[in-house]
Amino acid sequence: MSIAKSDHPHPKRSPFTLTILGAGSSTPTLRLHQTAQLVTIGNDYVLIDCGEGTQFRLIEQRIRPGRLRYIFISHLHGDHYFGLAPLLSTLNMAGRTEDLYLFGPRGLDEVLTTIFRVSNSRLGYKLHFQAVDPDKTVFLLDHPLMSVQSIPLEHRVDCTGYLFREKPGKPHLLRDKLPADIPVAYLKQLKEGEDILDADGSVRYAVADYTEPAPPPRSYAYCSDTRYSDAIIPQLQSVDVLYHEATFLEDNQARAAEVFHSTARQAATIAEKAGVGQLLIGHFSSRYKEFEPFLSEARAVFPETYLATEGQTIDI
Repeated sequence: MSIAKSDHPHPKRSPFTLTILGAGSSTPTLRLHQTAQLVTIGNDYVLIDCGEGTQFRLIEQRIRPGRLRYIFISHLHGDHYFGLAPLLSTLNMAGRTEDLYLFGPRGLDEVLTTIFRVSNSRLGYKLHFQAVDPDKTVFLLDHPLMSVQSIPLEHRVDCTGYLFREKPGKPHLLRDKLPADIPVAYLKQLKEGEDILDADGSVRYAVADYTEPAPPPRSYAYCSDTRYSDAIIPQLQSVDVLYHEATFLEDNQARAAEVFHSTARQAATIAEKAGVGQLLIGHFSSRYKEFEPFLSEARAVFPETYLATEGQTIDI
């Protein structure tokens, strides 16, 4: 099964898409940009990590940075956040006034405060920062369409992944089956999953007869820099799409463990044990010139593996 594009999302569902902005690792190359992803949920943009040059990637993809509402940073290695201060500054110069919500490791607020202090810069919008505990699973955001919780990872510095879960939808009315004169109040009750009862308690309009269940809620898990860890598997159980770093191939497993990174095979093993729908791998080391070996190595363990391809938009 190929990864579905977002050109034709389910007509009864809010958009829930993922755009890969950067899939490279710490050393810049001309082929891959540093880590950044954009989740679209409803009308809101959510940025995950912000490597150097992320705002240029947004422009290239014709994504309006002004629609960003939430930013999640995994850890304080430069290839995951060195593009953040310039992006925040650009939003300010563009006249942003809407509040922006930033989640990330302790110390990120100090870094940004220092940058803006020494450059004598002031933001014309409120930037709300919430430090993320790297050792616990914490619910971070209760959005009308989704919830976001943290995923503790194992890296050389405090590092956190993020799990995005769509909230269950309400039943859809079967308009062709509904009586023409049914009161609007009854429609609202049916959409809330409530049967319409007569005065004697008998069912007049049954939810099962006049609605169809909403599609199952969708989910996306982002596992940034981490060495292999079985501890995250329960939290990833049955997610629709998992992104897991795969910096090295298996012949460099010792090096991967030494620098707290994963191999393609290890990422696939996590996906297989967690029973996810699809696996995306990225954060490839600059030492590799070809990426098909990553795909082959991972698919030997988990066939539904795909490369995180920059510029690609995936319908979750």
